[in-house]
Amino acid sequence: MPVEPVESSRIQCNVRYFGTLSGILKIIQLILGCTCMGLTAPAFWISTHFFLFVVVTTFIITILWCFMYMFGIGEVLNFHLNWLKIELLTTSISALSYLVVSIVQFIAWHGYVGRIVGLNIAGGVFGIFNCIAYITGAFYLYWDPGFR
Repeated sequence: MPVEPVESSRIQCNVRYFGTLSGILKIIQLILGCTCMGLTAPAFWISTHFFLFVVVTTFIITILWCFMYMFGIGEVLNFHLNWLKIELLTTSISALSYLVVSIVQFIAWHGYVGRIVGLNIAGGVFGIFNCIAYITGAFYLYWDPGFR
């Protein structure tokens, strides 16, 4: 007699996640991250290398969270982890990192003039916008009913 698989034991595509507030925030974070990368690449100075390192790292982490929610990987894995607390930690660290590297980006380009300077300053501005998006994401994760 074949055993019926449990509904949560297999990976399924859940595109409806991106219609929720958390999903929309993740899409905004990814779009702002792409904008930051596009404005500041290629990096010619160490401050921009640091900025791009943080932007790319947080971009990859956000993509991993998107895949985890879209395919329900957290439910399939049989780990006894509170995924919301882990996501809150990574989102908070991402927000703090964006704040630091955006300030470094502003300070490093203070007093210079030119096209590259304008692009790097614009990258820093979009970095602040992404910091706000990550802070908002962390706020909603903290108040999520499943967090506690």
